[in-house]
Amino acid sequence: MRTLTNFLAFTFILSTSLVSAQTSETCNQNLSIFAESAKVKNYDAAYEPWNAVRAECPKLNRAIYTYGERILKSRLKNAVGATKDAEAQDLMKLYDQWIENFPSRKGKNMIGSILASKAQTMMDYKLGTTAEVYATFDAAYTKDINSFTNPKGLYNYFKTMHVLYKEGAAGVTPEKLFNKYEEVSEKFELEGTKLAKKLDVLLKKEESGSPLTTKDLRNRKKFDTNSRAIGIFLSNLDAIISKESTCENLIPLYTRNFEENKNDAVWLNRAAGRMKSKECSDDPLFVTIVEALHALAPSANSAYYLGILNDKRGNSSEALRYYEESISLETDPYKKAKTLYKIALEFKARGRKSTARSYANKALGYQPSLGKAHLMIASLYASSANDCGNTQFEKRAVYWLAAKTARRAGKVDASLKKNANKTALSYEGRAPSKTDIFTEGNAGTTIKFDCWIRGSVTVPSL
Repeated sequence: MRTLTNFLAFTFILSTSLVSAQTSETCNQNLSIFAESAKVKNYDAAYEPWNAVRAECPKLNRAIYTYGERILKSRLKNAVGATKDAEAQDLMKLYDQWIENFPSRKGKNMIGSILASKAQTMMDYKLGTTAEVYATFDAAYTKDINSFTNPKGLYNYFKTMHVLYKEGAAGVTPEKLFNKYEEVSEKFELEGTKLAKKLDVLLKKEESGSPLTTKDLRNRKKFDTNSRAIGIFLSNLDAIISKESTCENLIPLYTRNFEENKNDAVWLNRAAGRMKSKECSDDPLFVTIVEALHALAPSANSAYYLGILNDKRGNSSEALRYYEESISLETDPYKKAKTLYKIALEFKARGRKSTARSYANKALGYQPSLGKAHLMIASLYASSANDCGNTQFEKRAVYWLAAKTARRAGKVDASLKKNANKTALSYEGRAPSKTDIFTEGNAGTTIKFDCWIRGSVTVPSL
C-alpha cells in the first residue's frame, strides 16, 4: 500500500512538472510572438499571445507589462461603447499587476514610475475624476519618489492639485498648494542636477579634445531630450504658480503663519525663496523671515538673502561678505553653481557687469552645462555695445561676441537651444553687415575691446 502511495505521489509530481514545463515552453513561445508583433506596432496580432502569457505566466518577463501597456492603450483608443469601459478597466488592472509582479528593475524600486504612468493614463484617457488622478499621482510621489522622474508626470501632479484648488476642493488650501509647488520644484531641480552631472562628463570630454563614442552620442541625445522636457514643464509649473503667488497673496499668508513656523527651517527657506522670486523682498516680512532663517540654520540660501538685504540698503561691502559666506557654506558643487549664478544676477541688476561675469564664470566652473550663465554673460556684452570700441563699427562688433556667447548656452544646455539661437540671431542682426565689412575692408581682422569686457572678436570673412 505504501509503495502504491509513493508511486502515485511520484506520478503526480512528474505530471505536474511536465505540465509546468509545457506551460513554460508555451509561454516563452507566446512571449516571442507577441514581442515581435508589438515591436512593429501590430498590436492586434500581439493581443492574443500576450494575453495568454499574462494569464498563465505573469512573472515570466517585464515585457508583459511594458508591451502590455501599449497593446491595451491601442485597444482602448479604438474601442467604443461598453467595450471601451472594459478595456479601460483592464488597463488599470494591468498597472496593478505590474506592481504585483515586477515592482522593481535591476534591484531598483519602480512603483513610483508605474503609478505615475497609471495616473498619466487616467488623465490622458479621462479615466476617473481629477481627485482620483491626483490621488494616484500622490501615491506615486509618496510611495516611491525616487522613480517618479517623468517631467510631464511631475508637472501634471501639481497641475491636478491646482485644478482641485481652483474648484475649492476640501483641504486644498493655499498653504498646501505653495508647499506642493516647492516640493515638485525641488524634485525638478534634483532631476535636472542628475542630468547636468552626466552631461558635464561629456562636455569635459569634448573640451579635452577626446572624440565622443557612439554610446556617448546616444547618451548625449537622451540627456538633451530629458533636459528640454524638464525646462518646458518647469516653465509651465512656474506659469501656474505665478498667478497665485503674488505679493498680495504671499505677504498676508506668510505673516499669518510665521509664528507657527518660525522654528521650521524648511518653511522659512521656502517662504524667503518665494518672496524673493516674486520681488516681495522690499517688505519688512522678508527681513524678518531671512534673519530668523539665518539665526536658526545658517545656510548658503540664508546668507545669500542677507546679501540681498544689505545690497538694497546700500551696504555693498557687507553684501559681498554675505555673498562670499553663501558660497563657502555650500558644499555641493552643483548647488554652489546655482548660488554663484544667483549672486551674478544680483550684480547684473546693479550694473556691476564685470563682477557679474566673474561670478557667472565661477558658476560655470562648477557646472559647465549651466547654459543660462552663458546667456547672462551674452546679455552683459550686448548691453555694452555703446560703451566698448572707438568707432561705430567696433561698437556694433560687440554683438558678434554676444551672439557667440549666446550660442554657447544652447550648445551646453539643450533646454535653452531654441531661446539661445533666437537670442544669437537677434544680436547678429545688430552687428555690422557684410556691406559694412566690405566698406571697412577689415574682414578676418581682430577687434580688441579695452572696456570692462577685455576681450576680442574676429570680423567674419566675406
